[in-house]
Parts: sequence; C-alpha cells; structure tokens
Amino acid sequence: MKRIVIAGIGTGVGKTFIAAILTEAWEADYWKPIQSGNLAATDTDFVKEHVSNEKSFFHPEAYRLTEPMSPHVAAKIDELEIDSRKLSVPATTRPLLIELAGGLMVPLNDSELNIDLLIQWNAPVILVSQNYLGSINHTLLSVEILKIRKIKLMGIIFNGLRSRSTEDFILKYTGVSCLAKVDQAAQVNKEIIRQYAATLKAELKNLF
Repeated sequence: MKRIVIAGIGTGVGKTFIAAILTEAWEADYWKPIQSGNLAATDTDFVKEHVSNEKSFFHPEAYRLTEPMSPHVAAKIDELEIDSRKLSVPATTRPLLIELAGGLMVPLNDSELNIDLLIQWNAPVILVSQNYLGSINHTLLSVEILKIRKIKLMGIIFNGLRSRSTEDFILKYTGVSCLAKVDQAAQVNKEIIRQYAATLKAELKNLF
C-alpha cells in the first residue's frame, strides 16, 4: 500500500483543499485521523463532497473532537486522551492520502506530536505552504524538523496568492522540490477540483 501524508506549515493554509485535489488526481483513498471541531461539516465531508471519481474511499476518523482546538486540548475537554496506538493506518489496496490535524509539531497528548505519527506510519510527506507574513519561517522550520527526524519530504505545494520571491527563497534555501503551485480559488466546487486534479495528475504521476 502506498501512503502519503499531507501536512501544512500551520493551520488554515489550505491542506484540505490540496488533499481534495490530490485525492481526485490519484483516485486515492482519504483519511483524516483526528477531526477537531466542526463535526457537522468535517474535512472528510469536504473532500468527499468535492471529489468526483467513484473509486476513492473515505475512511472514518479515529477521533472526532467537538472543539476546534489543538487535539491535546480538545481531547481533554471531551474527557478523552488520544492514544497513538489507536491511529493505525487503515487497510486498503489503494493509494492513501492522510491529512494531519494542524502542523507537524501540534500536540496529540502530553507526550506525543503529529510528527511522531509520521515515524509510526513510515510515511513520506507533502508539505503545503501558503504566502503570509511569517510563512518563510514556518516553512523552513517544518522542513528542518522533517530532516532532523529523517522523514522523507517529497516536496512542497504552494497554495494561494503567489509570491515569487518567497517561493524562490524557500526552494533555494531548503533544496526541496516544488511539486505544484495552486492559485487561490474564489469559489471551490467539483469542477474546480477536477480542473486542478487534471493538471496535477500529469505533473505528479510519478509520486504514486
């Protein structure tokens, strides 16, 4: 089974949007292990509603937390403790995209972070970056911790408003490949996802 983790440099950088595009492009399965808040319209719901192919399977979350907060805090509010042993990758014969809840160093409990799951799963990462004040710092730190933990980084996808100077510096400094640049969409629907998926399928066909 081939698995790839979609991680963001922070919260709100559009990794669910990118996950939907890649799920459609590769006709992959999708799994969001931990959902924090917005249980009436989860990230799994978003990807499922915007993917057109009929091959993708959407695996249920292992934890559905009521508050839109860091998982370790949201779990305590719900009187739970996230147990990484319960976050085993679901069995499938299909390519699998796994979307993290927040950034790489987000706490799961009092002793474990998101990045610890990547080691547990032995899964490579696609990092989603977005241009904002501070995004260079957040991107470089994310790349650096992946190198320190010896986790394979397949490349960066830049999402949203373009900044050539920012993107060029990040790529030159880190030596990481740019997998794609996705423009900010004014409206997200199935057709937009299909259009981006068709473009990225050709560009990223060798990743899966």
